[in-house]
Amino acid sequence: MHLIDIASEIQQSLALKRPIVALESALVTHGFAYPDSVKITQRMAAAVREEGAVPAVIGVWNGVPTVGLSDAQIEILASDETAVKISVRDLPLMGVHRGHGGTTVAATALLAHRVGIQVFATGGIGGIHRGHPEDVSADLPLLATTPIIVVCAGAKSILDLPRTLEYLETWGVPVLGWQTNEFPAFYSRTSGLLVDQCVDHAQQVVMAFRTQRALALSQGMLVTVPVPAEDEIPAAEVEPLIAQAIVDADALGISGNVITPFILARMVELSQARTQSANESLLVNNARIAAQVACAMDLTMG
Repeated sequence: MHLIDIASEIQQSLALKRPIVALESALVTHGFAYPDSVKITQRMAAAVREEGAVPAVIGVWNGVPTVGLSDAQIEILASDETAVKISVRDLPLMGVHRGHGGTTVAATALLAHRVGIQVFATGGIGGIHRGHPEDVSADLPLLATTPIIVVCAGAKSILDLPRTLEYLETWGVPVLGWQTNEFPAFYSRTSGLLVDQCVDHAQQVVMAFRTQRALALSQGMLVTVPVPAEDEIPAAEVEPLIAQAIVDADALGISGNVITPFILARMVELSQARTQSANESLLVNNARIAAQVACAMDLTMG
């Protein structure tokens, strides 16, 4: 049974122990409108290559989890209105109808780990939703059980950040701040919440991850990177947008795994695309830093 398809470039890179950075595809299918979704993925992949690493966009193609989607596949995935958003629970179901799909943080991290990729760049992880503490993203338990470095801009600021951090602490997921002591809040550089450890460069991330592996701990590790200062939207400006988008979602009865894409899209409208510009900026920046981490890592380690 063909469980995971690995592109030839990724197979060769794994065999030669070249640095690889996994990239998710849910942002292709649900994070941005087409063709912006293709352009931002191309920019992230280019940033990874500029730093000396190999990008591996992960998704589901014809029902098969695929590591290393081609440019043509990404184009089709982005423009396919039938493509679905895929988390971990959906992976065994995709083969039933042989459809295409974009993998979330959880599904991407899982598949990357399965094939031996140790670094993954995304925008913001999922977490616990505001006002709905029972609504916990699959990203969190996945991070608690999968040893992979996830480079992100914190959790999406539409979430309950204190509860999200509390979950990560409870389940032993280290949260590192990239040149900061404060947990980034996606569009905003600060949240008022502290990280577990500030790191100044990629070698420190690798050192922490190597120690985590040597201790045989099962958790992953978060490297949280503030959005570039020139593209930041201060929290005081973001919060009213979030509040209005949540009200709109509630009014329409939107919930489940479609609520986050709806709120993010609504915020783009309310902010006159400022949130999209910030999102694009942090995605490319995260990809670049993830590549630095991947290049600093001794890929012969277990």
